Amino acid sequence: MKKLISIFSLVIAFTLTAEAQKKKIGKTPKFTIEQNTELAVKQMTLALDLSEKQQSQIRPLFKDQAEKKKVAMNNRAEMRKKRTKPSTDEIYKMKIAFLDNQIAMKNNMKKILDKEQFEKYEKMTANKKKKEKQKMEKIAKMKKRKLLELEEN
Repeated sequence: MKKLISIFSLVIAFTLTAEAQKKKIGKTPKFTIEQNTELAVKQMTLALDLSEKQQSQIRPLFKDQAEKKKVAMNNRAEMRKKRTKPSTDEIYKMKIAFLDNQIAMKNNMKKILDKEQFEKYEKMTANKKKKEKQKMEKIAKMKKRKLLELEEN
C-alpha cells in the first residue's frame, strides 16, 4: 500500500511540474506594432550606436516591416483554420515578396547606416537567422518525436 501511494504521489508531482512548464512555453507578451517598432529601434540603437537622425529614418522601415509580418501571419492563421495549403504558385509569390522585402530593407539600411554600422548590422542579421533556423530545427525534432510516440501508442 505504501508503494502504491508513493508511486501515485510521484506521478502527480511529475504531472504538475510538466503542466507548469507547458504553461510557461509560448507566454510571450503580445505587443502592438508600435511597441515592437520602438523596441526594435532601441535595440538597434544600443547595438549600433545610432544617431537621432538614423533612429528617425529606421523607425518607419521597422514599422512597415512589422505590419507586413502581421499581415502574413494572419494569412497563414486563416489558412490553418480552413485547413488549406497554399498552391505552388502562392508559395512562389510569398517567397518572392519576402525576398523583395529583404532586398529593399537591406538597401534602405545601407543608405542609412555608415559602413561600420552596416557590417555590424549584417553580422547581427546573420546570427539572428542562424538562431531562428536552429529553433525551427529543434521544433521539427520535437514534432517528429511526438508523432513517433503517437504511432507507438
